[in-house]
Amino acid sequence: MASVSVSSRLNKAIHQHYMSLPQGDLCQVTYIWIDGSGEGLRNKTRTLDREPQGIEDIPEWNFDGSSTDQAEGSNSDMYLIPVAMFRDPFTLESNKLVLCEVLKYNRLPAESNLRSGCKKVMEEVKHYIPCFGMEQEYTLLGMDGRPYGWPQNGFPGPQGPYYCGVGADNAYGRDIMECHYKACLYSGVKICGTNAEVMPSQFEFQVGLCEGIEMGDHLWMARFLLHRVCEDFGVVATLDPKPMKGNWNGAGCHTNFSTKEMREEGGLLHIEQAIERLSKRHAQHISVYDPHRGQDNIRRLTGLHETSNIHDFCFGVANRGASIRIPRQVAQEGKGYFEDRRPSANCDPYAVTGAIARTCLLEMEEEEEEEEEEST
Repeated sequence: MASVSVSSRLNKAIHQHYMSLPQGDLCQVTYIWIDGSGEGLRNKTRTLDREPQGIEDIPEWNFDGSSTDQAEGSNSDMYLIPVAMFRDPFTLESNKLVLCEVLKYNRLPAESNLRSGCKKVMEEVKHYIPCFGMEQEYTLLGMDGRPYGWPQNGFPGPQGPYYCGVGADNAYGRDIMECHYKACLYSGVKICGTNAEVMPSQFEFQVGLCEGIEMGDHLWMARFLLHRVCEDFGVVATLDPKPMKGNWNGAGCHTNFSTKEMREEGGLLHIEQAIERLSKRHAQHISVYDPHRGQDNIRRLTGLHETSNIHDFCFGVANRGASIRIPRQVAQEGKGYFEDRRPSANCDPYAVTGAIARTCLLEMEEEEEEEEEEST
């Protein structure tokens, strides 16, 4: 029997009675933020007199940063700045979920607030209309820390039948995947697909197409929804990039990227130019593609299990063992997008998308400016 949480065994019928009580015109707003780890999410809820019509209707709030590893107790108040609003699939009615940036006492971004820097980059490159799609892999764990549904004193059969598999012997935890999908659709998260992955108890969902800063906002909210759905089922979703040692696939967050020029006729040339720039910044990208400057990804990017080697940069058409994959359809049509397969499952999407936009677009502009100066 898989290990599930004590809270998941509480009487849900009693819970539903209270959740169905009317609340009039009042609105519950749940503020969500990234904590000091750069990976964890926190939340708390307040009442507003009426339903907010936009993000501008939601007031700033604060929290105790000393309890989230973001401040010292002697100066612990941190500001919550609402940046993106979604519908609440848990309490329904007019209630909202609100993603927030965190500012310190002096109103400078907290160390874990990578959104602030990413937004500046996206503002500088917005004329390129940069679009992203991110493929979030995750693994379900029981409360005992073992993958959900795995034999208590052994292992399931080898990888092969689980990817996009069907049947009780191949799909471990499909209910969670489907409930999360529905929660995202209801909330307004731009989820575009989901599937079971190569390792049993491992799944993936895709978010996109998102333009600019919206990518990070929607992926973080999708992660919050995943953790909340798992909480209801009494299991844990881990984004660890290599949750099981041995001959088991790791978990990544493959990132698809394109600009307006890449999506138009002749766009493949712009894709190849962007990949060339990425090849020159491989080490820098690896350092921001997981929260621990590559120390998480080194367990995953081994050159095995559909990954490239963390120390090498390579690209190819339809090659899932490359750093950068150009989809076969893109190569055939001569336009579209490319996939960066290096980001880890626990990456910060603001760090990843900001780095890609900076290397592929801002550095291109700097190169062009230098060439103009040399020619004059």
